[in-house]
Amino acid sequence: MDVHDTAATGAARCPMYDGSFAADPQKVYDYLRAHGPAGPVELAPGVDATLVVGHETALRVLQNPGLFARDSRRWTALNDGRVPLDSPVLPMMAYRPNCLFTDGGQHLRLRKAVTESLDRLNVTRIRRDVEPIAAYLIDQFSERGRADLVNDFAKLLPMLLINKLFGCPANIGDRVTSAMADMFDGKDALRASDELTACFMELITLKRREPGDDITSWLVQHSAGLSDEELKDQLVLLIGAGVEPTRNLIANSLLLLLGPEGEDGPSMQIEDALDHVLLNNPPIANYATHFPVQDVDLGGVVVQANSPLVISFAGANSDPALTSSGQAHSRGAHLAWGAGPHACPAKSPAQVIVVTAIEQILNALPDLVLSVPAQELEWRPGPFHRALAALPVQFAPTPATRMASAYGVPTPTRPSVVQQPATAARIPAPAAQKPVKKGFWSSFLEIFRV
Repeated sequence: MDVHDTAATGAARCPMYDGSFAADPQKVYDYLRAHGPAGPVELAPGVDATLVVGHETALRVLQNPGLFARDSRRWTALNDGRVPLDSPVLPMMAYRPNCLFTDGGQHLRLRKAVTESLDRLNVTRIRRDVEPIAAYLIDQFSERGRADLVNDFAKLLPMLLINKLFGCPANIGDRVTSAMADMFDGKDALRASDELTACFMELITLKRREPGDDITSWLVQHSAGLSDEELKDQLVLLIGAGVEPTRNLIANSLLLLLGPEGEDGPSMQIEDALDHVLLNNPPIANYATHFPVQDVDLGGVVVQANSPLVISFAGANSDPALTSSGQAHSRGAHLAWGAGPHACPAKSPAQVIVVTAIEQILNALPDLVLSVPAQELEWRPGPFHRALAALPVQFAPTPATRMASAYGVPTPTRPSVVQQPATAARIPAPAAQKPVKKGFWSSFLEIFRV
């Protein structure tokens, strides 16, 4: 394990952004825990933080907002210019006026709008929205007999579902999907963030004029009276929280369920697989950044005021103290959903989404098997997530007719360039004209004639 600038006593600073951390993060958690309930890490080059790996200490931080604030405008190193402004972790840590980065009365007001809007979703509605999207995606690859369940399924399903739940029309939804993919894949993240902001402002304007049965409209209409800027930042939060963790939870659970013979995976119920992943391989492994309002001693580890204190959900879940107290395998012992006033407000919808998505693909392709040994799979580098880079599988090829048989719509085709009519081929197109490329969302809507 590579470490940086070892002090005379205590743990060395561990980098969390390289391939070695992605390959074996538990090694870092165990190393830090051997020196205390928290320890020094480097989230990205030039971005230092303290990582909490003790379960009891994590709860202390999460449940004590008076001492541990979430407002990252307190971040001394960032304010002093010691954090690179192009750092890849800054979009996940820099202040936005949403319920993730606010405290006190402002947090309560914003969270009330978010939770009460999410509470209007129900299991029937979520399953009704997930099932056709899953069928649509499976139809894109079922005839090939092989797929990458990360990039062909787990990545796309939550992005398309977000468009549905948030009421995005085709022209906005295609751009949202593309921008979200670029942001999470690190492709010109600044441009993608700007495009996402522009999309949300257009969507908010549309929903103020023409409200619908969707989360955006419910937020617009909420009694908290959110401004357009506040609405935009809640949408950014909900999109981020709804896409990356869901993608990883679907993929990590599928990996467990498709595990080699002799392990628990193949005989597990889907709900049990989710609990196992949330405890042992949580999709967001390290996050919930706090900023102590004063210097604080965490079990012998002193954390300076206004410096980032990151909760390792994965590290806390693997704390041997849980095992010794008999809690390690009890449902709900894990911290994957957080705790305290900032606990995830979308726990129930997220679980329904993931269970439904996995049910759909296992029922459609019951002979799914991994194409490579599980130990050869690669994990995407990054300090916050626990995310497979790919999940290659193979199966007996089957016809792409699930959408047609289940929903009475034409058999879908993969998003493609719109072709000109044959008669137009003899007429040169204007030089400025370009073929129109359909995105997944507009193709999906076209099938349903929405």
